Amino acid sequence: MTINTARAAQPSYVVLPKTDPLPVTVAEFLLQHFSQITPEVWMQRLRKGKVHWKNGELIDEHTPYRPLARAYYYREVAVETKVPFEEVILHQDDNAIIAYKPHFLPVTPSGNYVNECLVHRLRIKTGIDTIAPAHRLDKHTAGIVLLTTNPEVRHQYHNLFIEGKIRKDYHALAQLTPELSAAHQAGNLNLPISWTVKNRLGPASPSFLTQLVEGEPNSHSEIQLIAIKADMGLFVLSPITGKTHQLRVHMQSLGMPLVNDSFYPELQPKGPEDFTKPLKLLAQRLRFIDPISGVVRDIQCQGFSLD
Repeated sequence: MTINTARAAQPSYVVLPKTDPLPVTVAEFLLQHFSQITPEVWMQRLRKGKVHWKNGELIDEHTPYRPLARAYYYREVAVETKVPFEEVILHQDDNAIIAYKPHFLPVTPSGNYVNECLVHRLRIKTGIDTIAPAHRLDKHTAGIVLLTTNPEVRHQYHNLFIEGKIRKDYHALAQLTPELSAAHQAGNLNLPISWTVKNRLGPASPSFLTQLVEGEPNSHSEIQLIAIKADMGLFVLSPITGKTHQLRVHMQSLGMPLVNDSFYPELQPKGPEDFTKPLKLLAQRLRFIDPISGVVRDIQCQGFSLD
């Protein structure tokens, strides 16, 4: 049976460990190590020349095992969904690219996406194979992403985020709490309204979710309500720390989960992406001093509107 797949443009690799006893063939190791992939799929990859050594020499189902060598292979998924939105390059220089990432598009290959990701699209668009992200943005979140093009200075851009030397501002839409909505209708709200949210976040179940837990705060967000239409609010969110799903959980903790959030407050059943209902969270502005040139960067994209 032929299995139709989409193949990653860039290979992944695995270092063959020195175990006792050693597998007889590379194929034997791959079947054991990647048990989530069926033997049929691995045999098809090996027979079609989709596994090789670093020098390009092909590995087949009979190739002897070589401990500590690297075996290269290509990630594949059964079906790859085309994300019907375009990325935009907002700034480019010799060391970095700042781009707008649309909703639903992963930054790097993940899940059911191997080539439908921001990095691969930008490599095709620019012809630069060394593009890599300096930070991450959830695939459900749209907005500005900083990527590097020069591997020799990549760590200097990455350190901006580690050392808190970069300012990120997000736009978000959420339904107001009944109390805020009533106060607005009575004419008793003066905008903007600000919240400082500090609490402790930890893993939930399933493990890709985050929840509030007891203990010393490890997360901090500054939140402002800047506009209202009917019972809908436009917020500016500024994460001081960078925990997984921090802004989504912090908005939920205020009683105002984000519009079209399929994770919070309740995890929705997994199914095909509904491109008509993007999560209303957008990385709208990025401010930092370029670590190489010393130039002050203040990059913005079009934000949300309540009109």
